Amino acid sequence: MLPVVYVPQPVHPDALTRLREHARVEVGFGPGARPLAEVAGQVRGVLTRTRPVDAADIAAMPELAVIARHGVGVDSIDVAAATERGVPVCITPDANMVAVAEHVFALLLAVARNVVTGDHRVRTGGFADRDALTGVELRGARLGVIGYGRIGAEVARIARDGFRMEVAGHDPFLGAAAVRARGAEPAGLDELLSTCAAVTVHVPLTERTRGLIGARELDLMPAGAVLVHTARGGIVDEAALAERLRTGRLRGAGVDVFTAEPPPADNPLLSAGGAVLTPHLAGQTHGSMRRMAMGAADAVITVLRGGRPPAAAVVNPQAWERAAG
Repeated sequence: MLPVVYVPQPVHPDALTRLREHARVEVGFGPGARPLAEVAGQVRGVLTRTRPVDAADIAAMPELAVIARHGVGVDSIDVAAATERGVPVCITPDANMVAVAEHVFALLLAVARNVVTGDHRVRTGGFADRDALTGVELRGARLGVIGYGRIGAEVARIARDGFRMEVAGHDPFLGAAAVRARGAEPAGLDELLSTCAAVTVHVPLTERTRGLIGARELDLMPAGAVLVHTARGGIVDEAALAERLRTGRLRGAGVDVFTAEPPPADNPLLSAGGAVLTPHLAGQTHGSMRRMAMGAADAVITVLRGGRPPAAAVVNPQAWERAAG
């Protein structure tokens, strides 16, 4: 009998095809959709995009052997509960790296060159206002990268090689030597914030990083600086950021992620001048969506066949020990 894999949200059809070669796939979307509760007792693997998988879900799946995340963030998965059960939680660490890094510069350029405002002026008869929309260049500017994993390092590479920017890096989980080895000048958080014309955030959301960029940190940034945030909602204080945009303390911000998604109507960033906002789509390109789906499917198949995915794709390797014990 084929093992059951539950996929609660749409993923690339090629991934579903691959899974069906090895498992019976139950989906939570489209024709034939079934809620998890109907199949939980049979589920051996879960491939999830953004649907949370909490401790109650894990407890309801007695046969569960693997959870695969379509992407890299695991703040929506109770990793501790999975580990206690001996269930590996897998991610697709490289699949959306390029997509996110490129989106960082889409946002940074949109702010630096007033792209959104300029588009609006052309459409509303304000073409002659262009002198008021004079932008700033990236070449020679100093970019601060907070979070220097795969995505942060790719952002730094594009900044150096493509825009000839100087790059400073800070990572709360890596030492200075590791940051330097990946091509950036190491800096403490306060030093980075106070010396960079633009700052981009790429840390995961953990208890250590929640609220990492608040009012104090934003006030360290030079007047006219730009903040780009494509990591996870909850890391940046949105109200504090909106206030500094409102007063003109910061030139602008490019924000792709929010504490509550979708952001409620009273989120101050929605009315903040200088904010360029996108709906958590930095990692979404046709190529990256397929890579994420296929990578997650391969992780599920590997575990169900008794293997282990690459170490970089497993966020809780101690789960193997729990399973063996």
